[in-house]
Amino acid sequence: MEKKSIAIITARGGSKRIPKKNIKDFCGKPIIAYSIEAALQSRLFDEVMVSTDSEEIAEVARKCGASVPFMRSEKTSDDFATTNDVLKEVILEYKKIGKEYDIVVCLYPTAPFVTSDKLVEAISLMDKECVDSVTPVVKYSFPPQRAFVIRDGFVQYQFPENKTKRSQDLETIYHDCGQFYVMKTEIIFGEKSTNKTAPMIISELEVQDIDNETDWKLAELKYKLMMNKY
Repeated sequence: MEKKSIAIITARGGSKRIPKKNIKDFCGKPIIAYSIEAALQSRLFDEVMVSTDSEEIAEVARKCGASVPFMRSEKTSDDFATTNDVLKEVILEYKKIGKEYDIVVCLYPTAPFVTSDKLVEAISLMDKECVDSVTPVVKYSFPPQRAFVIRDGFVQYQFPENKTKRSQDLETIYHDCGQFYVMKTEIIFGEKSTNKTAPMIISELEVQDIDNETDWKLAELKYKLMMNKY
């Protein structure tokens, strides 16, 4: 039986640090459009939907080609709701109308570096490695093992045992790109006792947290670089 898949773009309203962050113009179009277009262009999904509590975001999402079949509940719209809470709600709402999915791709609305090719690669990686999920990761630009902390006004090594170690002798550490995740639906509901996750390593030039206006400007610069292939 052919597997069914859904792309869920989680776009809550009410951003405080960057007003209307999820629909703010990014290099010529609403930033949420990049996630929607990548999902549609990949041709991987039976459904590309946006989960939001904002009618304004919903309107923009529909114009970009996404489905918004229902609004997010009050429970999953507060500051304490997790991404997993949102995904569960979406899957259960679709189940009520007879639609069930084997694979879920959670896409963030402020992820302009996501492309259809990356989504295809992630799904292929999950099949190839026989894993339950795939997470895009990026290497820390400086070894966290040699981090400083400030205590009593003085600079100290957080991990003094690494003070004299060479950077190349330290284990490479990665962090989540904050762009998208691929997973089997059963993982969302905790139906498996184990979860094997494969990494998808992304270049630092294609990763940028966007939490303030400076981040936004850096993201636009990196996006233009990516479009010009550096």
